[in-house]
Amino acid sequence: MTALMGTGRLGPAERHAALSQMAAQELDVVVVGGGVVGAGVALDAATRGLTVGLVEARDYASGTSSRSSKLIHGGLRYLEQLNFDLVREALQERALLLQRIAPHLVRPVPFLFPLTHTGWERPYVGAGLVLYDSLGFSFGFTRGVPGHRHLSRTRALRLAPALRKTAFKGAVQYWDAQVDDARYVMTLLRTAATYGAHVASRSQVVGFLREGERVTGVRVRDLETGEEIDIRARQVVNATGVWTDDIQELVGGRGQIHVKASKGVHLLVPRDRIHSLTGVILRTEKSVLFVIPWGRHWIIGTTDTAWTLDLAHPAASRTDIDYVLDHVNEVLAVPLTRDDVEGVYAGLRPLLRGESEQTSKLSREHVVAHPVPGLVLVAGGKFTTYRKMAADAVDAVVHGLATRVPPSCTDTVPLVGAEGYQARWNSRYRLAQQSGLHVARIEHLLQRYGSMMDEVLALIEDDPGLARPLTGADDHLRAEIVYAATHEGARHLNDVLSRRTHISIETFHRGLAVAEEVAQLLAGPLGWDDDQVKREVEYYTKRIEAERAAQETDTDQEADAITIGAPEIVPVAAPDRKPV
Repeated sequence: MTALMGTGRLGPAERHAALSQMAAQELDVVVVGGGVVGAGVALDAATRGLTVGLVEARDYASGTSSRSSKLIHGGLRYLEQLNFDLVREALQERALLLQRIAPHLVRPVPFLFPLTHTGWERPYVGAGLVLYDSLGFSFGFTRGVPGHRHLSRTRALRLAPALRKTAFKGAVQYWDAQVDDARYVMTLLRTAATYGAHVASRSQVVGFLREGERVTGVRVRDLETGEEIDIRARQVVNATGVWTDDIQELVGGRGQIHVKASKGVHLLVPRDRIHSLTGVILRTEKSVLFVIPWGRHWIIGTTDTAWTLDLAHPAASRTDIDYVLDHVNEVLAVPLTRDDVEGVYAGLRPLLRGESEQTSKLSREHVVAHPVPGLVLVAGGKFTTYRKMAADAVDAVVHGLATRVPPSCTDTVPLVGAEGYQARWNSRYRLAQQSGLHVARIEHLLQRYGSMMDEVLALIEDDPGLARPLTGADDHLRAEIVYAATHEGARHLNDVLSRRTHISIETFHRGLAVAEEVAQLLAGPLGWDDDQVKREVEYYTKRIEAERAAQETDTDQEADAITIGAPEIVPVAAPDRKPV
């Protein structure tokens, strides 16, 4: 990758430089929103030779893009809706991600589909999976995962002894793929930065710059200092997901895209609570429920309910948790209880809606619009198809630039960490001997960082104490915490515990037992004094306490009232003026 322009680091110095450079020049495009779509737009534009900036009001992937089912899939239920084009596009993207773009981050995962009816169901489901497998082929690629196979109840129980024998008649096994969603977004942004994109989190758009009708940039408040800067750009892309309508209001007038938020709640339970070698997918009266293998855990979800309350902190209630437990317990021989739940997270899907919600069908397909000169909006879609959404959005940008720009090439651009990943994986035993780490640790690092693992090992070489695991969250080394701040753009304790790692949902203590240790590790690279360390731990503790309290309530309104009351990390030098 000798032609890359930047280091790919997103540390404090790089963030400061990015904001300075965005303020100092007119860019071709500035992207608002640091989720998977915004990150994809930044990479697509940068690899076409455009000058690019991206700003995110909170942490990267802090909204929908860190709270998904963590699957890369076509969506079996869309076949029933006869939406073949969406399924084909998603499955072709799955093949690309598995085999070329991010083999270090995306990996195959098997699912068992229990059959509950005799006669019609097996041929019906089988026919759907034949189509699903065939749509997964793309030019130059295999599916990247095995094909489906039919199983008797006896063979299915060998794979998943946890299933209750009387709950199903037989099964079909098929394969999809999974990903650490927040890590994927951060890696996308690091890749964009290597191609020259300027990216900065904790940078909130508080207004748009205008020349008559034309949008000519954005006014941004640095939430770490309280300072405001103007970023001028020939085109602005609104890629803010469930915040799309809010950003449109800053421009003024009615927007062309309207988004409705749908809440999905997931639970994490320890791996030993469900004895199975495969994931499981179940039908519910509303949608489907997944039981997804996730390291030493299972992810179980999701719900699908309308959400009209706080977008920043969607809350899970007792009702949501009981819904998921009740449905999964319908097929388990040993039921799960609330005591088995390690973690809970709620995310919002950005669903497109029409002018008349009563007559309009909500859609997962994406839309790109050019409502006023200088502004492009992109919304809808799903995580799996982010790259297509990004390419379409940049095509609209190019149209607004009225200059010749090459077509999208991101289908040939591996993310940082992909190049050399397989060779390092093959050498993992030798790497373990050289580093002094157990081979299981090397595998863990490779599956999180790919070939960028070398940078983590370099931190350990400089400070051998960083080779120790965290006390109370021993899946992660202390070096990974430092690396999150120096290379991965983490600015606060919550960024690390919730997104660079998933300690906040993968431990029964929800990260509270390691908050002090992690904050102390972050203090050096982020320049915190003792007071700031204390504030970070207090903020995180109150956030977790609020989430736990919300999960004891019965309604969305009660849960939201509790979580919205938890404090936010405030700017170091808060400005007197409110956002425009």
